[in-house]
Amino acid sequence: MVSNSAKEVFILGVTQDGRTFRPSDWAERLAGVMSQFRPGGASPGSHLSYSPWCIPTTMGRDKCVVVHRDLRDHDVMAWDFVMNFAKDNNLQVAEACLLPDPPASK
Repeated sequence: MVSNSAKEVFILGVTQDGRTFRPSDWAERLAGVMSQFRPGGASPGSHLSYSPWCIPTTMGRDKCVVVHRDLRDHDVMAWDFVMNFAKDNNLQVAEACLLPDPPASK
């Protein structure tokens, strides 16, 4: 379950029992499917870049996808698709929220 305060959710390429999820390009595939969901909606050529709401990356040696809360606000079915992908594949999910930058020292 994802709390309402989380701004970002990390879907890790590691199953609940610690195995690496396959195929190795799963994160890029998932983010590619979600590329049409973006601020302002899909536009010509938007399929050529990832949505800022669903970005593949790595954490340590593991692939992951960072899903921003704005995706849920924009299209709840798209959010459910991503969360169900994680659930159906028994992937680990971690929440995160942005913290303000510390004040600049003078």
